Amino acid sequence: MLIETQLPDLLHRGKVRDTYRLGEDLLLMISTDRISAFDLVLPNGIPEKGLVLNRMSAFWFEQTRHLSSNHLVAFADAWEGEGKQIIDDLPPGAARQAMVVKQADRIDMECIVRGYITGSAWSEYRRDGTVSGKPMPPGLVEGDLFPDPIFTPTTKAEEGHDMNMSDQEVLDLVGSDLARRLEDVSRKVYAFARDFALERGIVLADTKMEFGIIDGQLSLIDELLTPDSSRFWDLEGYRPGQSQPSFDKQFVRDWLTAQGWDQTPPAPNLPDDIIAKTSQRYLEAYNKLTGQSLN
Repeated sequence: MLIETQLPDLLHRGKVRDTYRLGEDLLLMISTDRISAFDLVLPNGIPEKGLVLNRMSAFWFEQTRHLSSNHLVAFADAWEGEGKQIIDDLPPGAARQAMVVKQADRIDMECIVRGYITGSAWSEYRRDGTVSGKPMPPGLVEGDLFPDPIFTPTTKAEEGHDMNMSDQEVLDLVGSDLARRLEDVSRKVYAFARDFALERGIVLADTKMEFGIIDGQLSLIDELLTPDSSRFWDLEGYRPGQSQPSFDKQFVRDWLTAQGWDQTPPAPNLPDDIIAKTSQRYLEAYNKLTGQSLN
């Protein structure tokens, strides 16, 4: 497993990704096998998770090019340009978990689109009857389809929890024109992916996207529509009013919650069977959505 990389010119080490400066306006973004839950990195890694995240993001970047530009240049293991010597210093096989991307001026906001009520939205609704501070129809049950997908942006926190952003906070951060474009593109990407996934037996309950400006153009960055950034449910087992069978890290969150963990460090170690089942879910999500195998 690839838990941490040690290369020169480290730009950022996130919860999952290690990013290095590769050359002028180019970055090397490595998806490790680290896994986070409740905004904390867990002690254990998940085999092949980084490979799934890297290849699935690339798949969706290509599928959604008609809706938004993005930062992907090439898979790292196919790169022959500037900075190739850095990639050659990666551990064996690690280049498959990395991509060369254009450097962007990141917009410090998570663009979340929710098609179904679940997760933190369900918790808020049960408590206050709202989602992201906005009133919702009465009588919803867990997993219900919203009449229309809702856009619920949050802050982009380096540490701790991302926080819901009000309409005014979004306007103060990016201005009215960019705020409108961010919401419009986020909704279109979600709607496209939702319909695409449904045809392949997966419900895309919600997803979060990140954007930046590249050469003056709004572009998708980081990851896109992965089991880390999205909730993927099994269409065959989908039933409102219950926790849904999933192909994402909700399985890990549910196990951690069942242990009585209070979400403060240190996080408990994951047992071998939970690690294996999580890896299997990530691979199955990739296979179902792309129609391809990573083996």
